[in-house]
Amino acid sequence: MDFSIILDNLQLFIYSDGYSKSGIMLTIELLLISISFGLILAIPLSILRASNNPILSKPIWLFTYIFRGSPLLVQMYIIYYGLPEITWIRESWMWVFLREAYICAWLAFGLNTAAYTTEIFAGALRNSNHNELEAAEAFGMNKWQKLRYVLIPSAFRRAIPSYSNEVIFTLHGTALASGITLLDLAGVSRSISMRYAAPYEAYIAALILYGIMTFVLLKAFQLLEYKLSAHLRPLNKK
Repeated sequence: MDFSIILDNLQLFIYSDGYSKSGIMLTIELLLISISFGLILAIPLSILRASNNPILSKPIWLFTYIFRGSPLLVQMYIIYYGLPEITWIRESWMWVFLREAYICAWLAFGLNTAAYTTEIFAGALRNSNHNELEAAEAFGMNKWQKLRYVLIPSAFRRAIPSYSNEVIFTLHGTALASGITLLDLAGVSRSISMRYAAPYEAYIAALILYGIMTFVLLKAFQLLEYKLSAHLRPLNKK
């Protein structure tokens, strides 16, 4: 194996050359936009999903079932290749955005992670401690105050371990962006592998970089969980 290939093309993997984004920069950008979009969408959807009213919860269940029950690659292909075939979409303002592979990729990743995150948060909301609700009512909080100050923060704290796994799965899922011409980390690896007929070097480099990003994410979520659980730790006795 000749890893000098990686050193000669390091700018494609790690840093921008001033004209285009590097593979790792595009991967991180897709991840951040996708999980931000998914999280913003999942918070209100999880509240509706946890509702006892079937009129509110069933449509959200259908959304999460579709996106959790089908492959992410198929979802991305439908958005990128399928939607442009619909005439009224091509003639509408949406075509300005949907003709871009970049936007189609983060839209697919965002909707997919929103579905998983919705179920994670909805499950955490359903398992809220009854004592917390009683304490909130004792303080005279109304329904929305209980959601904002008690239920959502408490559910988010309990959901962190599961949500961290979902973020890591989304990171790994961004590798599919190369399937619609984007040169993310996986796309750069495939391009270099084909150019130099070197099937191992580029993918091993990508594997290492994905591993480093996963490690950073794990440590970040562990730190976040530690900070948010400070009140659960015993006080140090002097």
